[in-house]
Amino acid sequence: MIFEKIVAVDETLLNEKAIATLSTLGREVAIYHDFPTEESEVIRRIGDADCLLVSFRTPIRRSVLDACPNIRYIGMCCTLYNPESSNVDVVEARRRGITVLGVKDYGDEGVVEYVISELVRLMHGFGGTRWREQSSELTGRKVGIIGLGKTGGMIADAMLFFGADVIYYSRTRKPDAEARGIAYRDLHALLEEAEIVCTCLPRNNLLLGDPEFDIMGKGKILVNTSVGPTFDTQAIKRWLERSPESYYLCDATGMGALEAELAPYPNVLYTPLISGKSVQSIERLSRKALDNIRQYMQNEGAR
Repeated sequence: MIFEKIVAVDETLLNEKAIATLSTLGREVAIYHDFPTEESEVIRRIGDADCLLVSFRTPIRRSVLDACPNIRYIGMCCTLYNPESSNVDVVEARRRGITVLGVKDYGDEGVVEYVISELVRLMHGFGGTRWREQSSELTGRKVGIIGLGKTGGMIADAMLFFGADVIYYSRTRKPDAEARGIAYRDLHALLEEAEIVCTCLPRNNLLLGDPEFDIMGKGKILVNTSVGPTFDTQAIKRWLERSPESYYLCDATGMGALEAELAPYPNVLYTPLISGKSVQSIERLSRKALDNIRQYMQNEGAR
């Protein structure tokens, strides 16, 4: 089989080789490299396409599916953690018989490098701002990881390599991690114990509010590797105000739409780049996105 029309409705980060390959998988291919802000523009771009490619940023709601009834396949050029955290209405799409596939494990290495890099800079003062009066290593520091999926697990292992004392909280226990010396704590115990807290959660998981920041207390470092915030916005602002010796670190993915709100706080160390975006991660993303399409076409051809 071959698709009649493939549309990459926004900046999916597919590389040139992958985009060239799409022309062999569809009779017509349309590629966009920006992010439409209006649903009407999303619908216009998709039109009568039967294959839709989309990043994590553009919502594909039921109303889009209603307006674009030819869609048979949605390739999410991002991780599909679960339907609840997705920008695509996965449940509705699958109810209509539309296959929805995501890409896993493509940008984690860069995220781990970002976390280690920014923590080392802050703890030693290499960037001009130092966490405490004297320089400090990760060795012996208590690090708490909230969410021990692929990214959280890789960060935890990196912290162990540097000699940190690592604890974690997750909805499910991770026996393999515990066998490696990563101890489980419930959320509040982790927040109280850890000096450095790293949230590695699916999108739209807001776990930290005023009670959690109260438990964290002062002089802590919070790092966010999730897509968007993992906290109540007003709660973190109150924490940053009453605890100027605490720091919040995130990249462009973690910041989401809060850049203007958090800009006045000097203890927010924001990197306006996507830590998971690199030559290597784009190659992995492109390869896996194409593999998903080919697998779908193979399954359909076998019917």
